[in-house]
Amino acid sequence: MLNYLFKTRAGQFLMTGIFFTVMGFVTTDFVSQIAFYIAILFLGYFAAQDAIVETVKSKSPNVDLLMILAALGAVVINYESEGAMLLLIFAGAEFLEAFASDKSTNAIKELMAQVPTVAQVLKPNGDVVEVGTSELVIGDIVIVSKGAQVPIDGISDRKTQINEASLTGESLPAEKESGDAVFAGTLNEGDVFHLTVNKTSDQTVFSNIIRMVEEAQNRPSHIAKFIDRFEKKYVTGVLITVPIFIAILYYMNGFTFEEAFYRGMVLLTVASPCALVASATPATLSAISNGAKNGVLVKGGAAMEALATMDVLYSDKTGTMTFGDFRVVDYEAATDVIKEVVFMEQQSSHPIAKAIVSKFSDLSLDAIDSREPIEEIAGLGLKKGSYRVGKPSAFTQFNDPNQYHEKSAGDHTTILVAKENQIVGYFSMSDQVRHEAVDAVKGFQEEGVEVILLTGDNEAVAKKVAKEVNITHYKAACTPEDKINAVMASQEKEQVVGMIGDGINDAPALANANIGIAMGSGTSVAMESAEVVIVKNDLMKLLYSYKLSQRLNRIIKQNIIFAVGVIIMLVVLNVLGLLDLPTGVVFHEGSTILVILNGLRLIREPK
Repeated sequence: MLNYLFKTRAGQFLMTGIFFTVMGFVTTDFVSQIAFYIAILFLGYFAAQDAIVETVKSKSPNVDLLMILAALGAVVINYESEGAMLLLIFAGAEFLEAFASDKSTNAIKELMAQVPTVAQVLKPNGDVVEVGTSELVIGDIVIVSKGAQVPIDGISDRKTQINEASLTGESLPAEKESGDAVFAGTLNEGDVFHLTVNKTSDQTVFSNIIRMVEEAQNRPSHIAKFIDRFEKKYVTGVLITVPIFIAILYYMNGFTFEEAFYRGMVLLTVASPCALVASATPATLSAISNGAKNGVLVKGGAAMEALATMDVLYSDKTGTMTFGDFRVVDYEAATDVIKEVVFMEQQSSHPIAKAIVSKFSDLSLDAIDSREPIEEIAGLGLKKGSYRVGKPSAFTQFNDPNQYHEKSAGDHTTILVAKENQIVGYFSMSDQVRHEAVDAVKGFQEEGVEVILLTGDNEAVAKKVAKEVNITHYKAACTPEDKINAVMASQEKEQVVGMIGDGINDAPALANANIGIAMGSGTSVAMESAEVVIVKNDLMKLLYSYKLSQRLNRIIKQNIIFAVGVIIMLVVLNVLGLLDLPTGVVFHEGSTILVILNGLRLIREPK
């Protein structure tokens, strides 16, 4: 905080104001008066700026305007010391709020620090040139040395090992084959390789994550938006009430004008909703920052608040409850059919596609007609000419002379291949349940959140996975429409619905859920459709954020009750004539500082 105090203009002005306030108290007469005036100038500079600019822009007064008017009123009746103290504590509270906001932006800086800013580019003539990552273009060849971080998203030219812990949280390095995608910010633990750039620096997975964090900080929570609307009307009410209060004391209670005006300035100070305004935003920013540091990006305060209200959590299976690291364990199809399937699956980023391509990586695809377009049908599979690949439920109306449907009905994940209207092969794959998924499901169930599995896989696979993670209710063979219908059915029961997914087929359900939750290793469509992104693919991180949301809502309620209580108490004491301006300033602005500090507790992880 000291570093922030010395580096920022607000901090420098605050320190200058403190110096002259102290000088005002230790000197006398004219020197003391001048010192307080200078202190008021420095301490009130940013508040006056905000009061004028925001009042003109929004066409309504704000809390800064009340503080400036109260300080000027104190000066008018020769209470310069009280005016300086008022602005000193107010400026201190504003500085703390700015510090909280700055702490939350550190999450972005930490993320950006994980990506190199320069890359070694191999030119066609064989020269190696160092280039800024922002200058890289699609098609550039980048040299990634052993032990170096990958500077940009691209395609590897050979087999290597990439540590993707910064993105997925997986501690074991991922085996990458020639033609596999590698991502900026990950670490090359294999031998040197050449990377063909396939995304510019503003399109990488990491840049999208950074952008989402930045956007999240600019999306206020529902409570913050309500307080903002309330502030404008409340401040207007205070500005109307104070002159009436002064007039009543002067004309009806026999006070001198100076006494009445003094009491009016006390009312203007203590009735200001400073602490109330600071009840939600610093706490919410702190919670978002905490989540980002722990691998969960929450896109704004509203989503951060809503997590704690979740009644039911629907979850996809592949890549969420399971690793999504498939291996082909059984297949049956002619060689020419397998070649068509491999060619089609090369165009997909789905884990099943990667498993098939990896299994048959030695096959030559030269005879394949590459001119035919490949169409991806969300939740069903791929289509190329007369060939179609997808889940068994998409082929119920097709001829099946070899009984491939029956052969593929075990507890493995299976896809079928059809040509024209006839099924001509199948591929069965195995996947493993994530250990942390078991703990996360148990944690949510203990919190009263019902967890339900939605999967496109067959009944046997769904039942097996549900049993392993201790989920009671599940639905197999789901299409994207089935997932949307399940979400909407729960919403019709007035339940707050969360939905976890990672694929294109999950995106519609994520968009329709009250809280869409995407896995960071999933598709960009899923990440864009969701309000929450689990960067490191660990469902325990989601449970952590759920509990963080509960803490946030508790702290905001504490802050609001405390802030309103202090205002009511101080206003009553002033009406009864039991409160002077210095005491009112200390208690009122002190409450603002306490509210901000209470919110800053969310930056730290609970013990």
